[in-house]
Amino acid sequence: MARKTTDTAARKPTIHDVARQAGVSIGTASRALNRSGSVSASAMTAVLAAAEALGYAPDAIAQSMRTRSTGVIGLLVSDMSNPLYARIVNAIEARLQREGLALLLGNAQDDGQREREKIDFFRRRRVDGLILGPCEIERPALLDSVSASGFPVIALDRDFGAQGSGVHVDHFTGALQATRYLLNLKHTRIALMTPSHSLRPARERIAGFRAAFAERGLQPEEKFIRNERSAMEYAFSEALALLSGPQAPTAFLCLGTRILAGVLQGIRHSGLSVPDDVSVISVGDTDLSQLFLPAITSLTWDFEAVGTAVAELMLKRLGAGAATAEPERIVLVPQLVMRESCGPLSTRARQLSPSAGLPAASGPATA
Repeated sequence: MARKTTDTAARKPTIHDVARQAGVSIGTASRALNRSGSVSASAMTAVLAAAEALGYAPDAIAQSMRTRSTGVIGLLVSDMSNPLYARIVNAIEARLQREGLALLLGNAQDDGQREREKIDFFRRRRVDGLILGPCEIERPALLDSVSASGFPVIALDRDFGAQGSGVHVDHFTGALQATRYLLNLKHTRIALMTPSHSLRPARERIAGFRAAFAERGLQPEEKFIRNERSAMEYAFSEALALLSGPQAPTAFLCLGTRILAGVLQGIRHSGLSVPDDVSVISVGDTDLSQLFLPAITSLTWDFEAVGTAVAELMLKRLGAGAATAEPERIVLVPQLVMRESCGPLSTRARQLSPSAGLPAASGPATA
C-alpha cells in the first residue's frame, strides 16, 4: 500500500491528490469516487487504492449538493423493540451498504401522528428514499401522497395503493396453515392473540384463522380473538382470563415473542402444561422459540429474504426513477416449523371444554 506523501500528510488530502497518485485525470477520479459515468476497471482500482492510501474522504455535503443525493435511505418501523424487526433491518442495511448507501432508522412507536412527523423529518433530511413498515391505522393514500412527487417509497408488510411497491408476508396463508394443524389435532377452542386489528398483518391472520374454521363448517368463538395490544403483561392477563373459565381455550396461536412469553406465563400460572393441557403456536420464529421448554412450534418466514427484497425494490426505484418505475409487489409465504409445543386434545382439556365448536354461520366467514 502506498504511503502518504509528506505534503499531504500534514493536511487533508483532496481529490487532486487522489488523481495525481492514481495517475488519472481529476474528472476520472471524481467519476470513480462518485460511482458515476464511465470508468475503466483499472482506473477504478487505482483511484480507490489511492484514496485509501491517502485517507481521502469525500465531503458529504458538497457531494450531496452536486449529485442531489445524500446516499441515505430512511426506514420507519412501528416498534424498534420488536425482535422480529432486527434480522429484517440487518438484511436491508447489508444490501444497501453494498451499493454505498446508508440506512437511517426511525421509530414510529405505532403512532400515526408520530409516523407523519418522522416522514417529514426524513424528507427534511433529504433521504433518497423511504421504507415504511406497519403503523397503527394504515393509510395507502399516505404512501401515494409521499411518492406522488417522485420520492421513492417502499412498503414493508403494510397496505399500499395500486401504484405502490412493497414486500408482503402472506399472513392469511400462515394463519390458515397453523389453524388447520390445530384443528387436525381436534382443538376447536383456539385463542388467536395478534395485536392491532387495523393493520394488514393482523387482518390477514384473523381472516386466515376464520377460513380454517369455515372449511370445517365451524366458527371460532369471538371472545378468543384478541387483537388489542402487543405487550407481555397484556398477554399474561388475557391468557389468565381466558384460561380461568370453564370453557377455556385448549390451544393458542399467538404473535411472538412478547405475546408468546405472556401466554406461556399465563398457562404456567394456571397450573397447566404445554403441550399436555394446552397447545401453543408462535407467529414469527426467533431463537427464543427454540430455547423455551418445550420448544415452540412456529410459523416462520425468511426475515433476511424480506429485508433483501425490500432493499432490492428500493434500488430498482432509485435506478429507474420513482416516477417511471413500475409498481412491484413481492409476497413471501410462511412455513410451519413443527417442534414440541402442540399435541392432541387431551382428556382433561376435553372435560374442561364441553363444546366441540360452534355451528357454522349461514353465510361465508368474513375477516
